[in-house]
Amino acid sequence: MSPTATPGTATTIQKTQHSTKTNIQHPLDPLSADEIVAVSFCVRQHVASKTPVKAIQFNTCYLLPPPKKTVLAALGIALTPGGKPEAPTAIIRKAEADFLDVVTGDAYNAVIAFKDAKWTIETFEKLPEGTQPQISVQELIQCEEIVKKDPTVQKLAKDVGILPEQIFADGWSIGYDVRFSQSIRVQQALLFARLSEHDNLYAHPMDFIPVIDSLAGKVLHIDYPPHYKLSAKGIPVLTASSTKPPPLLDDALTASNRERIPPPMKSFDFLPDLLAKDPEYNPRDDVKPLHVVQPEGVSFKMNGHELEWQKWKMHIAFSHREGIALSTITYDDNGEVRPIFYRLSLVEMVVPYAAPEFPHPRKFAFDVGEYGMGTMANELSLGCDCLGQIHYLPGAYVAHDGSAVVIKNVICIHEEDAGILWKHTDYRPGGRSQTVRSRRLVISMVCTLANYEYIWNYYFYQDGNIELEVRLTGILQVYCADVDEPNPFGTTVAPKTNAHYHQHIFSIRVDPMVDGLNNSVIESDVVPIPDGTGSAGNFAGNGFTIQDKVLKDQSEGARDYNFDTERRWKIINPARKHYSSGREVGYVIGVKAASTRLMPREDGWAATRAAFAKKALWVIKDVEDPKGGRMWPSGKYVPQTREDPQDSVGQWVKSPGNIENEDLLVYITVGTTHIPRPEDWPVMPVQHTRLTFKPNSFFKVNPSMDVPGIKDSHSGPAFHNGAGTANGVNGQSCCSD
Repeated sequence: MSPTATPGTATTIQKTQHSTKTNIQHPLDPLSADEIVAVSFCVRQHVASKTPVKAIQFNTCYLLPPPKKTVLAALGIALTPGGKPEAPTAIIRKAEADFLDVVTGDAYNAVIAFKDAKWTIETFEKLPEGTQPQISVQELIQCEEIVKKDPTVQKLAKDVGILPEQIFADGWSIGYDVRFSQSIRVQQALLFARLSEHDNLYAHPMDFIPVIDSLAGKVLHIDYPPHYKLSAKGIPVLTASSTKPPPLLDDALTASNRERIPPPMKSFDFLPDLLAKDPEYNPRDDVKPLHVVQPEGVSFKMNGHELEWQKWKMHIAFSHREGIALSTITYDDNGEVRPIFYRLSLVEMVVPYAAPEFPHPRKFAFDVGEYGMGTMANELSLGCDCLGQIHYLPGAYVAHDGSAVVIKNVICIHEEDAGILWKHTDYRPGGRSQTVRSRRLVISMVCTLANYEYIWNYYFYQDGNIELEVRLTGILQVYCADVDEPNPFGTTVAPKTNAHYHQHIFSIRVDPMVDGLNNSVIESDVVPIPDGTGSAGNFAGNGFTIQDKVLKDQSEGARDYNFDTERRWKIINPARKHYSSGREVGYVIGVKAASTRLMPREDGWAATRAAFAKKALWVIKDVEDPKGGRMWPSGKYVPQTREDPQDSVGQWVKSPGNIENEDLLVYITVGTTHIPRPEDWPVMPVQHTRLTFKPNSFFKVNPSMDVPGIKDSHSGPAFHNGAGTANGVNGQSCCSD
């Protein structure tokens, strides 16, 4: 089937078979569409001529980054404070691909190198039995097709009043289900009915969940979640005898011990033309236009994937898995180019649901490792997703047949006003004031994971701050409820519509290079001093201070957040200290607004697979091998895992090793616990989660003192009578004197 089957995502399909183009400007530029096609052609040639494999399905094809020090040498970035860059060496461009034998289900990995103007196989490896590469967009779409055609599914739908053409399915990873072999490529299909062409299908959840074999193209099994009824004492009681999965040989409906439940049939639409059919719909007519105008153009420059904005410089790349990958982030500090981060990206997330009755516990999607944020990204619309003067970057990923799926406008780059940057007013008579407004650079992407949208905003500020904001929106994942059914693990957001409690837990990978590659992490707690009130050392009882701890061994690299002490972590370079504070230069990680405890039990299915979510912060030493450094906190191959794999952050910290003054990796866990509200239905207003990185003893003074205070000539009174238009304090200009 065509990869363009996902509306609003794929723009074009690159079919060229023999291209050898490698017109790159930066060693971290992602594979172009031409390169993906050429790499996949090279792999197919090798498979056809040198293996017994009859047919393959590509799942991933992406850049294998060069060694870190090689990249920094090529860019002229020093490894130590004030040092000289290493001498550049030749860089061989490499790609990595994962693919399946569609006959046997075996998985393979290949590394392909561009040498002598052609791509050649460097390594070709059959992966261990049961290893499952990333689930593709095509497989998610195929899941729906498989389910819609299945006679048993059609009959079960008809039994509750749904026609075959009204059946729709969201393909999900199976999560965790030991009843199925790991060697079978399995998905679960969450079913809904769609009553008209663009009807909001999530308003009509169905009461059974098929399990499908993606490669065989068939339904393997059908599960029926049990429901709740009120006991004589008014306590919710599950219809099934246990939350344990029933054996596959048992009749699943009998095991659930309940009758079939028709889906809710009331429409809850969100498209304007469908909303207009509702007599109660009354769109607002008092919203006046608000335009973002930059009459002289933008203040940033682009050279391919490399961006310069005021004093910031960085590389921006599309990643099929991470979505946005920011690399080689530096700041020009009055002529000294100071490195801050080598790479910054989202590398994993897990969404565990709270309902314990089977099969709902299988719903804990690893949206990065199982599907890929890049492959699920939207093509962005000018004037809707992004406002103002916009620059877009494209992205490309591989389709099953080796062609390249191109998303034309996948990464959005623009500037926006960010309120006041700094201000002070001398309140005395005749005093003056100064206000400087903040402008920030925004690098963003929107990803759709079935029902849900994630908006990723990376913000860069004029005072050296960096912020990652996650905005969550879209439609709640819902399940049908019986009439008047109690709902102990969710919210009944509409009649017969149950939105389960759940969490969104993200892992942010920081590859720091604060003034060089050798960094340390300091853990700081704010604590009252031990002297009691009335004592000689703390007579008023107000004293508090900070307690610093340098993390030294990898075995102590798994850290908890402590709200009682407002714990914070700082990435420092011990080789350089601030001229006045005497402290090591560094960047502080701000997680207070985003730190979230993982609610599932630590020995449960979700926490066992997503060990990264058990701690707020992980610090490990980076170790590079021929396939790059340590990357994925839940392992490279995530679908259908049943434990914390050896190549995961939970296992890396168990090995002893020095993490003081080393080339480090820091994994930050942030998130939110979502207790759905009726106001989240039918489409959820955005919810915000924010993570910050702030310089601490890094700059001599406030680095934004050189930002001019400019009074906007386009601003004016809201009303013609001029009310509320006082010009500054004591008649002085509010922006610049």
